[in-house]
Amino acid sequence: MTREAVYGASVQGFAERWLPELERSAEGGDGAGDFVCSPVGMWLALASVAAGARGETADELRELLGVAGPGAARAVTDGARALAGTDALGVATRVWSRVPVYREYREALPDIGFGPMDPAAADAWVREATDGMIERLPVVITPDTLLLLVNALVLRTRWESPFEGAGTSDAAFTDAAGVEHQVPTMRRPVGAGDAWAVDGVGADAAARSTARSEARVVARVVEMRGAARAGGAAPVRVRFVLGEPGAGPAAVLPLAWAPRARRSAIDAEQVTMALPRLALRTRTDATDQLAALGVRWSMSDAADFSGMSPERLAISQVVQEAVVRIAELGVEAAAVTAVPMAPGGAYRPRRIERVAFDRPFGVVVLDGAGEVPLFAAWQAGCPGGPGV
Repeated sequence: MTREAVYGASVQGFAERWLPELERSAEGGDGAGDFVCSPVGMWLALASVAAGARGETADELRELLGVAGPGAARAVTDGARALAGTDALGVATRVWSRVPVYREYREALPDIGFGPMDPAAADAWVREATDGMIERLPVVITPDTLLLLVNALVLRTRWESPFEGAGTSDAAFTDAAGVEHQVPTMRRPVGAGDAWAVDGVGADAAARSTARSEARVVARVVEMRGAARAGGAAPVRVRFVLGEPGAGPAAVLPLAWAPRARRSAIDAEQVTMALPRLALRTRTDATDQLAALGVRWSMSDAADFSGMSPERLAISQVVQEAVVRIAELGVEAAAVTAVPMAPGGAYRPRRIERVAFDRPFGVVVLDGAGEVPLFAAWQAGCPGGPGV
């Protein structure tokens, strides 16, 4: 397996573990269960911190992220450079610090900028790195914040085949609570090979029957691509995922990157899609979610980040703000993941298949290779929003 493949598998594995925690948090919040997140943004931020972890701290981060210690630094560099091959996507990571940072750590992460702690400069960096889509840090810098690592992603792209504005009209959308809303809904035909069904049986089930009737379909996926531009970079792939009624985001969203062996053609001569306009913004404090996934040493007196600084450090918080907007002409999205670190001890007519996204559905934005989840969103409440 190549280093790029290891990185991609690590991000997918992390996303599949994190999404159930996000689902529980979204369902227990004040909203309708909607959320948007960036799995790769969270992974890059945590893996950058994990590059300085040692001992049990490194072990628990490796269990979650697939990498830690010096290997994490290589994976972060490989991952960020691989993302540079996706058109219209910007990725950046920066560290601000009040304490010394080892030269070896800085040199192991050559694409990350380092500088003295400056909250105003950090807010300005966030605005610039996200083209103004996120205006400031999602955390508050306190006197106890000794080091802050921030990852930012931004995406703005037009569709390869846009929706016709004249085709947008109100249609019914039934939210997770069973309430029906009339919302602006876009419509377009789907090209051959851009829609498929995903079954619920793993590809390694050798004894599985090849009969289609025995392959339980759990989702329909429709893919749209960004418009290719000069330069050869691969456009993003955006996959809309409609699961079975009642299925939640933790089960549905990973089907966007299910392997080809689990896909089957939709049995129709033509496929059309009906998609509500989408605009979501979420601020996620993932600190307790990560603790539930086994990240405890990193946020305790026992935290060992001795590969990063001579000062005793512990993760005090992990917070991500993410936004996604999808309309007739294209998609735009941004995410900022902040990891502040405090002194050690901190813890906190023809046969036509119409795929109508008229009930809770998922959206996954993948890199140009269609492997790495850049952004993932779940629309459970009443959708809507301005055009891109």
